[in-house]
Amino acid sequence: MIKQVIGVGDTEQEALENAKAQLGLDENSEFDFEVVQRAEKKVLGLFGGKQAQVKVTVTEKDNPADAAEEFIKNVVDAMHLNGIEVEVEKTETSATFNIEGEDVGYIIGRRGETLDALQYLTSLVANHVDNSYFKITVNTGNYREKREKTLEILGRKLAFKAVKTGRKTSLEPMNPYERRIIHTSVQKVRGATSWSEGENANRHVVIGPDPKERNHRRNSKGGYRKNNNSQKPQANPDRKPLDESGGAGLYGRID
Repeated sequence: MIKQVIGVGDTEQEALENAKAQLGLDENSEFDFEVVQRAEKKVLGLFGGKQAQVKVTVTEKDNPADAAEEFIKNVVDAMHLNGIEVEVEKTETSATFNIEGEDVGYIIGRRGETLDALQYLTSLVANHVDNSYFKITVNTGNYREKREKTLEILGRKLAFKAVKTGRKTSLEPMNPYERRIIHTSVQKVRGATSWSEGENANRHVVIGPDPKERNHRRNSKGGYRKNNNSQKPQANPDRKPLDESGGAGLYGRID
């Protein structure tokens, strides 16, 4: 971002100081200046004369959060949606954008795919400002929290089903962050396990019985039945989930 002001004064130095004051610059600030008009004294101290004018230019370094905010607002404007407002919370290493409005459903998209894509592209914009990692979160209301809760319930439900029936279930394709939520939920159910299959956009989670568990054996119908020491699938909080996200949130780290 470039800022320019013209300072005035009886001398070039006074004009320069006036311009710096307008921009809030101090002795350590970096700036360029140009003398637009040199001071001219009045004839006989009464007639004519001009004040000096100095133009000061400051080029401000782009801020990742500001670049991200500008990008999101440009995208929303280009979508021609009604009553959309963008609120932002900024820190030194992250920015969270919350989008609200009448047509916010178009920003969420099918299963949050549009929202995820917007977050991914915004992350690219923010992280290319100074080539350092800057975390971006784009949400609308509490959509992501609701989605996470839904996935947790789904993972747990299918894990118990796998233990009971001995059969595996394939889920729809998901991004790394959502797959990790499923893995976390499944690994808390004793006797169930999960893994990912497929490539790129088709990568998805598969939930099935854990062959390492010894407290199950096959019944006559080909399924699994529990031994006498276990009446129902048990939670297993000590198991660690499979982490495909690299611990950096949706889509992993953006470099």
